[in-house]
Amino acid sequence: MNPLLNTLQPYPFEKLAALKSGISPPDHLQHIALSIGEPQHPAPDFVVRTLAEHMSGLSHYPTTKGIPALREAIAKWCTQRFQLQQPMNAETQVLPVNGTREALFSFAQAVIDPAQKPVAIMPNPFYQIYEGAALLAGAEPYFIHCVADNGFIPDFSSVPVEIWQRCQLLFICSPGNPTGSVINIKQLQALIALADKYDFIIAGDECYSELYFDEARPPAGLLQACSAMGRHDFKRCVVFHSLSKRSNLPGLRSGFVGGDATILGKFLLYRTYHGCAMPLQHQHASIAAWNDEQHVVENRLCYTEKFSAVLEILEDCITAGKISVSKPDAGFYLWAKIRGSDTEFSRALFSGQNVTVLPGSFLSRESGGINPGAGYIRMALVAPLAECIDAAHRIKQFLDKQ
Repeated sequence: MNPLLNTLQPYPFEKLAALKSGISPPDHLQHIALSIGEPQHPAPDFVVRTLAEHMSGLSHYPTTKGIPALREAIAKWCTQRFQLQQPMNAETQVLPVNGTREALFSFAQAVIDPAQKPVAIMPNPFYQIYEGAALLAGAEPYFIHCVADNGFIPDFSSVPVEIWQRCQLLFICSPGNPTGSVINIKQLQALIALADKYDFIIAGDECYSELYFDEARPPAGLLQACSAMGRHDFKRCVVFHSLSKRSNLPGLRSGFVGGDATILGKFLLYRTYHGCAMPLQHQHASIAAWNDEQHVVENRLCYTEKFSAVLEILEDCITAGKISVSKPDAGFYLWAKIRGSDTEFSRALFSGQNVTVLPGSFLSRESGGINPGAGYIRMALVAPLAECIDAAHRIKQFLDKQ
């Protein structure tokens, strides 16, 4: 067996299952899960119809590169959404993938050279795929804390020069999971300058980019920052996008990787051997989704309504200092500071109110004597509005009794 498998930690939801083991929550309260970021809004009807209409695709092997119509739809969407000064090249700068999770993981395996004692830099707390991908690619993870004093943006200035010199891959997540913080365009351009100076690749996880609250101010993207600098080749920059959150299609397993054509050419070679082509019927359904924005606008309105309702219910508890939480810049998570242990809080909340949240310490690592997720909980407002409101009332009742 690959000995690097022994470096992997249990996944957060394995830890959560162990934390809840042996607890019998009240029978009269229906369970409400705020722990996993699985969108529960209905899938768009027109996407479901398109999927059904193309089931003949089951009779054919799909190509790893994807059909031209899908790459063109993605390139058009990305060009418009991120105000690219030159149209994205659908032939060389776009690669369809089966969701961002598998793409982020396999990307690290393709681009990291383990013979050079590499470092992969990532935010902390973080999406655990970054760490696992780095470790199995033979890289040393380096964590940058995301704390309230810095607006939950990684403090890139804290990274020592010797770490930048060894860095081969920088993972960024904007809007952030779990914090919802957004890295602005000037900060992105500063990272691009660092990538040029130290010769590393930036992997921009932007799968929450379409969940925001001000239609006039969508979050900036890494390729947008490149374009504004006149870097239309997107050198050293690659972004990851998905239909899971944007279009409520987590089961479709559809997304794309876009950016530097040279890097994507090598990644395509890797994926050809990896065997991860998107089914044809999924590609046609994806074209329909990328070509429509109205359902995305409606999706954002649903999340805006839920954030407003939940935060209004918790307002007294926030004012009293029982919990510290506010509306994020984007995404669908509330990153809440609680009193005491995040694991004990989560276990007691489940035991007393049958509401599941995710302890922040399960999403982060101790580094430099600090675990930036400790004392926080992540609440995913993915359930229907009525369930989110019910959960908020139960959390308030729980906090009032503490």
